[in-house]
Amino acid sequence: MSVHESPSPDDVASSPPDFTCAQARTEAGAAVLPLCDTLPRHQARRLYEDVLLVASELVANALRHGGGITRFSAWVRDDALVLQVADRSTSQPTRIPRDPSVPGGFGWLMVENLARSVSVETGARGKTVTAVLDGISYS
Repeated sequence: MSVHESPSPDDVASSPPDFTCAQARTEAGAAVLPLCDTLPRHQARRLYEDVLLVASELVANALRHGGGITRFSAWVRDDALVLQVADRSTSQPTRIPRDPSVPGGFGWLMVENLARSVSVETGARGKTVTAVLDGISYS
């Protein structure tokens, strides 16, 4: 787990099995601060909060549905923050029909709505979800 301006070979190392949503928020928040510094205060706050939500949701989904985290990375590329979460499942994330009387079911839709782009790559040992939040859209 690391915060970089671009990915490094260290990003492929396994994350601890007890990696939490709180740790994801901390790392993603630290990574997006330089981008926030380029925006007016109210826009920076919105971007920062959206980054924390997306990071937390991606990790929660990997823990709940993906067999655990194998990697978490956050870095700034151009004028965007890139979040990557890898897990042990090869199943694609899906939107589930929601029952309003049952909690949950908003996560993947929220990620898709807040991120400029979301992609999923699968391999023999799991998948990697990449979400890009564009700082420009907040300016």
